[in-house]
Amino acid sequence: MEQDIPGLRQTFLDEAHELIEELEGRLLALERHPGDRGLLDGLFRCAHSLKGGSAAFGLARMSHFTHTLEDVFERLRDGRLGVDKGLLNYLLRSVDTLRGMIASAGEGTEYRGEGAKYPSALDLSPPPLDLEIRFEPDPLLFQRGLDPLQILREVASAGESVEVTADLSSLPALAEMDPERCYLAWTIRLQGANQGAVEEAFEFVREGSVVHIAELSGDRGLPPPQVPKPETLTLRVATDKVDRLLNLVGELVTTQSMVAQIVTRFTPDRLAQLEATVAQMDRHTRDLQERAMAVRMLPIRTVFSRFPRLVRDLCHVQGKQVRIETSGEATELDKGVMEAMRDPLIHLVRNAVDHGIEPPEMRRQAGKPEVGRLTLRAYQQSGSIFVEIADDGEGLDRERILSRVRENGMVSSDDPLTDAEVFAFIFRPGFSTADKVTEVSGRGVGLDVVKRSVETLGGSITIQSERGRGTTFRVKLPLTLAILEGQSVQVGGETYVVPLASIIESLQPKRELLNRVLGDAEAITIRGRVLPMLRLHRLFGVAPRAEDPTRGFAVIVEHDGGRVALLVDELLDQQQVVIKSLETNLQKIRGVAGATILGDGRVALILDVPELVLLNRTPRARRELLELVH
Repeated sequence: MEQDIPGLRQTFLDEAHELIEELEGRLLALERHPGDRGLLDGLFRCAHSLKGGSAAFGLARMSHFTHTLEDVFERLRDGRLGVDKGLLNYLLRSVDTLRGMIASAGEGTEYRGEGAKYPSALDLSPPPLDLEIRFEPDPLLFQRGLDPLQILREVASAGESVEVTADLSSLPALAEMDPERCYLAWTIRLQGANQGAVEEAFEFVREGSVVHIAELSGDRGLPPPQVPKPETLTLRVATDKVDRLLNLVGELVTTQSMVAQIVTRFTPDRLAQLEATVAQMDRHTRDLQERAMAVRMLPIRTVFSRFPRLVRDLCHVQGKQVRIETSGEATELDKGVMEAMRDPLIHLVRNAVDHGIEPPEMRRQAGKPEVGRLTLRAYQQSGSIFVEIADDGEGLDRERILSRVRENGMVSSDDPLTDAEVFAFIFRPGFSTADKVTEVSGRGVGLDVVKRSVETLGGSITIQSERGRGTTFRVKLPLTLAILEGQSVQVGGETYVVPLASIIESLQPKRELLNRVLGDAEAITIRGRVLPMLRLHRLFGVAPRAEDPTRGFAVIVEHDGGRVALLVDELLDQQQVVIKSLETNLQKIRGVAGATILGDGRVALILDVPELVLLNRTPRARRELLELVH
């Protein structure tokens, strides 16, 4: 059992995170519905569960803190306290304190932060004390119908940590012992004790008994419990997912046994049977891969649940009113992707509140409701996850952005740019149109980090904005970081993988569609649209099968509305590949997102489509690309 304690403690810490999230969500709902009895009952249950679990695993400070929260919720339930802004602010700060306590417990360290300060109007019970109690029970206590051990248990529950020592000096010989009499005395030391609760436990035993309660000095208190640091992070998985995974493993083992038996006794007439069994194993393997990936999938509500509190705090600082709406919270995303996207999404939400949505007075003058609207939406489409952060604020000022871009010499005054290309400049490092940057954020300050984080995950981010109507950031993310649906292509003697989600179409170019622009740059015309053409063999220094583009294939790829034609020698098959990072042992290679191992054991590079598209977007970038490939 002792070996299971660390695992059980980690299970409690995982559940505590969920309880704290529920606690915060119910508090935010209580602000809108202050008289809701169901919300109050739920808050009390959360605090009670946290108190019991923390006490069971020696988290004394947390146990006492949640015990006090229980008292507050009980007073709210019976009407002794009313819900007001000051109380809610205190309770929400208490949630932050609990998060800090859980984080410290997970790291095996003592929580050093301060607890939330109670409003003076709450008139809560006196602060906890470290007590030493001497209890010498009446020898006839049993005959009076009282159990000394039950009394000790009640006393122990009134403190954070307990140490009990029995005095055996009055214990007679076994032959002289009377089972109806009390002989033992106890010394009880309590850390973080509620003195009123201790006195209540002894209320019915004072007559004929000796009870002496003394306060200990701070240096005599019990040492805080040591919590071992967990060695690994855990992932909570639904039981049905595990059951399906185990059932499939059983089927795979059975199929493997069939293959082994056929191979052991193989004859030419059993070839068809072997092929059918191998095909069955292939199906099981693919199913196993999908179900193993599903184990790491979590609903995005775990991220969305943080934003109502964030928006509330920002509105309090800036004097704004914002209503947050969410949809698609059940959309599942790989845990690794979700963890990596937590901070970028928080930054986008902060930007929407800080710079997107106007103060109430400005909204009223513009004919808008004083309460702004922030919408978070998640959905799955075409093998990718999309997350949209939309506000109904003032929108991006296209002309101001373009003016600042031209002032900085990023583009020439006569270079035509689409709305998407203009808005993309706010992702440049340090770019901002704001005259001053607030303490919360600045539109463009830090957005380069957001874009880089998204693209590191193999995703993309686009902007739609209308002046005076609002702005929408649309983030496209892969379902998982481990597996990629790709199109294999042949260039000379090498094989490369192009992410399937980035491919628009593939074709064999005709002579009349090819032309040159900007001197050495090549282009291809597809249905009236001129696209830059990039010869992969020049980029990677590979000898092609033929220099004539009409003998190869053009793979049209897209990113953020920009398109590029990649010239390859041959199109191979489409397949799922396992992504391997190159940056662990090698430096960053331009145009390469990673690598994979093919079925024949060879290594194939996975192309970085966003970078290849970016390299062709502006004249300066195209010059850099020409220098790279020549």
